[in-house]
Amino acid sequence: MPRNRPTLILVHEPEKACFDRLVADGYPTERAIEISSYLAQSTDLAPEFDQLAAACDKRGLAFMAVELDNAATVLAKADPAGTLVWTLTDGIAYFRGGAAPAMARLNGLPTIGADDSLFALCQDKFRSGAVLGALGLPVPPAGLARNGKWLVEPPASPAGWFVKPNRLGAKIGIWPDSRCHDLDHALELSRRVFAGYRDDVVIQPYVAGRNVRASFLGLKPGTGVEALGIVFVESGGDFQTMADSMALYGDTGQAAKDVGNYAEPELEPVAASQPAADRAIRTVAQKLITGLGLKDVFSVDLRVEADDTIHLIEFEVCPGLPCFDFRDYCRRQWGMSLADAMAETAANRLTS
Repeated sequence: MPRNRPTLILVHEPEKACFDRLVADGYPTERAIEISSYLAQSTDLAPEFDQLAAACDKRGLAFMAVELDNAATVLAKADPAGTLVWTLTDGIAYFRGGAAPAMARLNGLPTIGADDSLFALCQDKFRSGAVLGALGLPVPPAGLARNGKWLVEPPASPAGWFVKPNRLGAKIGIWPDSRCHDLDHALELSRRVFAGYRDDVVIQPYVAGRNVRASFLGLKPGTGVEALGIVFVESGGDFQTMADSMALYGDTGQAAKDVGNYAEPELEPVAASQPAADRAIRTVAQKLITGLGLKDVFSVDLRVEADDTIHLIEFEVCPGLPCFDFRDYCRRQWGMSLADAMAETAANRLTS
């Protein structure tokens, strides 16, 4: 541990560590590859650790990238007066990154981001949806099924339903038929998810609209929802499948770049065409901050209809920092590269 300098510790769980653990637990290789791909931000950010270190050094900070399996030892030796812990990858089920903020709290270390209770909540989509609904936020109601059996029956829906794993992504429909029009098919999807991923499924009424991502980084203390970057994310499809997700990130995304098949979704500011929806989303984000405790860095996914009706799909306490949309947000909102924005955020907390 560097001494006499404030230190930013970035804790992350690598894809390979997760993959090896899943295979050892009996998951088929293909499923383990898909599941561990959700940790691709560790893969994508690792080549920039030197840039992060340099950006921190310019601001008088030391930088340490710590793999999750080493975090307990490193954090136990850290100086609470001069250390800031930033958790890059979350997880409570397949992934274990949600342990990092809890370990930081155990050792009295300040953190970037929400408290550890929200790291657990946001990874369980059924429970988080119940909490969001209780706060009066516009989240679609949901049913819950496990291996072809209802735990909670979903509400009626003339437009059909959307079926997604409960702990493996909030808007990802694993397959193209994840939008379905009868509940027998929804139960069949739950059997497929349980067989492949050992997870329950959330079944929500299908909501129309365009996909929206709201990104936030509190680069300066006191930053509010005025700093949200709210954009339509146009990928050419109604929703993202597992294959779509894997094509954008990690080793699979890099392979697509290498052969010229990589295509990022287009980003369009919501305020440019639907300013009322932009304002409504900022109101929702403020409720998430005051009522739920989101802070410092987070993202929110929504669907927005043409009449400005908004549907809250999920919140994330560990947004994909090296992803195309968050990099674009750092450039647009803060005029900085990702490395500089992260280092500046840390410096503003460690040296103020």
